[in-house]
Parts: sequence; structure tokens; C-alpha cells
Amino acid sequence: MTLLTKTIAVLSLGTLFLIGSCELQPQKYTEAPFTALDTLATNDWWNRKTTKIIDMKVPRDQVIAFGIYTISNNTLKLSAQLFPLYPEESRKVRLELFQNDLWTEVQVRQLNEIGWSTTFRIEDWDMNQSIKYRLMHGDNAQFEGLLRKDPVDKNEISIAALSCNSNKDRGDRDEYVKNINALDPDLVFFAGDQSYDHKEHTAAWLKFGMQFREVFRTRPCITIPDDHDIGQGNLWGEGGKKSMRKDGNDGGYFFHPDYVKMVERAQTSHLPDAYHKAPLEQGIKAYFTSLKIGGVDFAIIEDRKFKSGPNGKIPKQGPRADHINDPSYDPDSINLPELILLGEQQHQFLEQWGADKNTKMKAVLSATGFCGGAHLHGKASNRLHADLDSNGWPQHGRDKALSLIQKAGAVHIAGDQHLPTVIHHGIKEFDDGPWAFVVPAIVNNYYSRWWWPEDERPGEHANGILPWTGRYQDGFKNKITIHAYANPDTASNGAGFGFIRFNIEKNEVTFECWPRDTDVTQPNSKQFTGWPISVKL
Repeated sequence: MTLLTKTIAVLSLGTLFLIGSCELQPQKYTEAPFTALDTLATNDWWNRKTTKIIDMKVPRDQVIAFGIYTISNNTLKLSAQLFPLYPEESRKVRLELFQNDLWTEVQVRQLNEIGWSTTFRIEDWDMNQSIKYRLMHGDNAQFEGLLRKDPVDKNEISIAALSCNSNKDRGDRDEYVKNINALDPDLVFFAGDQSYDHKEHTAAWLKFGMQFREVFRTRPCITIPDDHDIGQGNLWGEGGKKSMRKDGNDGGYFFHPDYVKMVERAQTSHLPDAYHKAPLEQGIKAYFTSLKIGGVDFAIIEDRKFKSGPNGKIPKQGPRADHINDPSYDPDSINLPELILLGEQQHQFLEQWGADKNTKMKAVLSATGFCGGAHLHGKASNRLHADLDSNGWPQHGRDKALSLIQKAGAVHIAGDQHLPTVIHHGIKEFDDGPWAFVVPAIVNNYYSRWWWPEDERPGEHANGILPWTGRYQDGFKNKITIHAYANPDTASNGAGFGFIRFNIEKNEVTFECWPRDTDVTQPNSKQFTGWPISVKL
């Protein structure tokens, strides 16, 4: 028999035997704790067929996909995301900083093979300097970025906010990258649904990162997972419990807890340390926390993780446990006192965060809005009276959350709805709550939503810019004042991004809303009709 000149891979019980030059050398890989999930990136991933999501078999000098970071309270947290590695490749990633005209290695971290990421943490970080960093793997793979200094000397702090990166469009995001970099925000916020490939988060997260890494290569970035990221159409987390239904409306997480933990590890490990340390049910953790950028303090909350699921807890109102189609139903019948929205742990956090007056302005970041801010769902013919997936329910939980946000003097920024809106919330009376900006979807050709009152009449105190602004009650009888909206029949099919400016001297917030196909560098560039909106706090 002639010698084999090529390496042949033989898989046996999690061990790869490399046969070459008549030698057997066992090489190990970490077996995934779940099956039929993340198959493109786990176990013998190289044997999977080419995927439409992203090519996982990249040149070996390109295995570092991106780095993503935050800096807060003199602590740097930087996550490295790699493409899957072959068994014989090193699992170590090195972090180097450019100091005194030299690259200096400061930390080495071991990769977690379930998700292919790791996180560097450096305390006593000097926040008064900007410094280049690079991530290194092997001899040739690297990713270079910039760790920005804290902009404490700036009178205006800005944030770009995006959500809903639908897989209906697998192309690049160059128009977003160009526009956001031209506006040069101090912070970027991705509010969730970075992935719509429910069972293949690592591949979809890599795709998202490759699309947007030129935005967060040189500035801090907040990412939080939403329902599609963890593989569900909707999420009522109930503190991490196991859901027995694929639609999840009984409350909890349907997929394996290690898959959920992998998703959250990839998307949130670079955030400042979590307020709540102890594991929740199934070992799933909380990540709600806060981040200070210059003179603005951002609370990052989890509006899905503790929320009660409707199925089996409230009177069923229609064919779906989470949809109410009958306008004559009694909203009080579903506002039961035992139901949870944010939960006591996050109430305590927001109370303490709001009482900290060391920064002049505040904002709360979360996945979705605190009301039913849409009438038509999925298609123009599907009118939905009340959607229990929204944070408009349970109403007492919504009112408590908004009261804490208002007490802190904060505004609210979120995504999820595929429908940009600016709303002034009412709690007991109209307009006694905080202002909120739900930003548009990155891609809006899947499950679009419309603000379209059935009687097609403007509300009280309408602004006259758009036909249906002013005071309304949503399907839960929550009080809301609509100031702007962009339905999917507007520019860019309603897709785009939000940009928020915090003027510290004036104590004023300006909400901007930009269509996807605009060019902000051009003098005639236009935002969606109704924007910008400036609010004195």
C-alpha cells in the first residue's frame, strides 16, 4: 500500500485521528452539550455543507472575526469572536496594546469552543487615553481596533441605535456602516435580533459581526440578545425556566440552556459586570447593568428575561394565547397582580441607578417598547388589538418600570417592533411618564408593522406633521402620546437606524431617525417625516 499523502479525518467519539505518514495522532474537540443546535460551529463542524449564512472555512489568517468592547468604571471588557477552529489549532487568543510605539502583549485567554469566543478584562484602566489594540491568534491572524477614551470633555454624547437584522437580506450593511461612521457616535447600541437563524447562532452572529464590525471596531458597543437570537419567535423568560412549548408562551426558554448561555455569552460578556450575580433557573444568568459614557449613564435592562408568559395564567382571548383580537375585552382581566414584567431585582437596580446623580443625563436601553405601539402586524390586513409580547402588558409592571425611568429623569431607547416611533408615555395621566424612542429595523421586509388607528383620526394634541399623532390608548388602555412614526410604506420600506444626541448643557435629547438608503454626508439628506424631535428633560 502506498503512503497517504493527504490527511484523512476519521471521527470517533469526539476524537479526531489524523492519519498522515503512517502516524495516528489523537486530536480532541469539545463536544457540544446540545444536539441539532449550532451544528455549523460545533463538533466536527468542517464536515457540514456550505451554508447560506456565512462561509465558516475562512483562510487561517482571518480566523479572528472581530473584537467588541465597553469601558466603564475604569474597567475594560473586550470580547474576541473567532470563526471555528480545527482540532489541531491553538485555543488561545492574545491581546496586545500599542504602547510607547510598541505592541505589548497584556493578556492571553482560552477560547470557549461552544461559541468560539473569549473575553478579556483589565481593571484600573486609564479612561483618559485612547489606545490601539489588536487580537492575535497563531502566527498570522489578527484584528486591530481602537479603545476610545471616555469623552468626559464633550458637551454632546451621541449613540447610534439599531435592531432586527433580518436574514431576509444576507448582503452587506455598507450603507449603515458609512452613515454611522460619518455621524461618529460615542456609542453603538444593538437592541436585539442580531440573529434570525434560530438554531445557528454562532454562524449568524459571525455574519452580523462581519457586517457591522467597521462600526464597533473603533468605539464601544452594547449588544443584547432578543427572542430570535435565542431561537424563539417571542420570549417570556420567567427567570430562566424551561418552556415546554416551541412558541414559548407558557414562559421560559425552549432550547437547551447551554445554547441560551452561549448566545448570551457571545453578545453580553463584553458589557460591564452584571448587577445580579447569582444564576437564575437552569443556570442562565442575568446581564442587566449600566454603562457611563461621558456625562450620560445608560442602564441596560432585560425586559424579556423575567416576564411572565400568558399561556395558562390569564383568560384566553383568542386563537393565540399572546394575541387579543376582541376590542371589547376587559384589560383589567389580564392585569393580574402576580404577573411580572421586569421583576423586583431589576426594580431595585433601577431605583439605585436612578438615585446616582454623578452623571447629568440618563437613558434606559432595552429590547422593546413599554406599550402596544402598532395596530397592523405582519401584513396590512392583520389588525391586532393587543399584543402580549409587548411591554404594555402586564400593565402594573409597565407602570412600575416607567415610573422608575421617569424618577431617574431618563429617556427610553429600544427596538424589536419593526416600526420606529417616538412616544411620550403616560402612567396615571397623559404625558406624566418618560419619552421613548423605538428605533427602526435594519431590514424591514419581514413582519413589518404599522401605526394605523382603525378610525383613522388624529389624537388629541396632534402635531399636524403626520396624520395620526397625539393622545391615544393602546390595546391595554395604557396612555400614550404619539409624536412620530414611520410605517413600512415610507422611505427604505421603513428600515433604518436611530441616532440620539444628549446635549448635557441644555439637558436636551434629540431623536433622529434615518432611512437605510439615505446618505447623511449629503446636504439634502432627509430623515423620516416627523424627525428630528428634541425634548427638554
